Amino acid sequence: MRHAQERAATLIEALPYLQRFAGQTIVIKYGGAAMAEEDLKSSFATDITLLKQIGINPVVVHGGGPQIGKVLEKIGKQAKFVDGLRVTDSETMDVVEMVLAGLVNKEIVGNINRAGGKAVGLSGKDGGLLCARKMIVERNSPELDVPEIIDLGHVGRVHKVNPGILEVLEHDRFVPVIAPVGYDINEGQSYNVNADLAASAIAQAIGAAKLILLTDVTGVLDADGNHCSQLSAIEAEKWIKKGTISGGMIPKVNCCMDAVRHGVSRAHILDGREQHAVLLEMFTDEGVGTVFAAD
Repeated sequence: MRHAQERAATLIEALPYLQRFAGQTIVIKYGGAAMAEEDLKSSFATDITLLKQIGINPVVVHGGGPQIGKVLEKIGKQAKFVDGLRVTDSETMDVVEMVLAGLVNKEIVGNINRAGGKAVGLSGKDGGLLCARKMIVERNSPELDVPEIIDLGHVGRVHKVNPGILEVLEHDRFVPVIAPVGYDINEGQSYNVNADLAASAIAQAIGAAKLILLTDVTGVLDADGNHCSQLSAIEAEKWIKKGTISGGMIPKVNCCMDAVRHGVSRAHILDGREQHAVLLEMFTDEGVGTVFAAD
């Protein structure tokens, strides 16, 4: 009986959050261990199906770096990175698009459908969803008077989001699953877009209630290594300048700050290695991970 009462208490705790987010859209960037381990893949698909069933509209944007790396290795092509971004020549871009929009995307769609959901796979090229432009990377060098321009090939930034196709799918109760491949219609070029950046841009364009980035860390840590449950954009900026936030966490934090400064109510960095992390964040008082709010 006590166990049953605990279950009832969990449902009661979730009630105000269910009411608050009913009819709202959330954007989830799916990547890391959550995409690699079978039990985590299954629980993620179940969570997405549950969200849709209770009237919340999830939009999934996924990565796939390790899967791309494996295919490149098989064809004998060495991967190159600059500041964490994959150098993407024409041949590599073909592999990126094949793996992201084909293999990885359809596996996620299949998992959600198997869990009882109705998922549809897209790339950023479908319906002109992600209009991209070539990303220009500059690096300061003491030997040069001007910044060095680094050509990453087919690496893009989001220029514009056209969310019409997402609105159609939402109306028909489908879950969009998006591979971050952008397209420049003027140049006729496909671009490899960072999944965090794509998710943030989509969340801003559709006025999402939440942006959630699933990662392989517990969230942002303070200077003493303790988990920080909430940060304002101003505080996060200070922590970056002080070096408290560093390395690969900086672009993720910047994505979150950009989102909350452009209309997204809350942005979160969650540990995707924890089963049901999305549900725990959304429907419990304590939550998990780190939440970012507008200043």
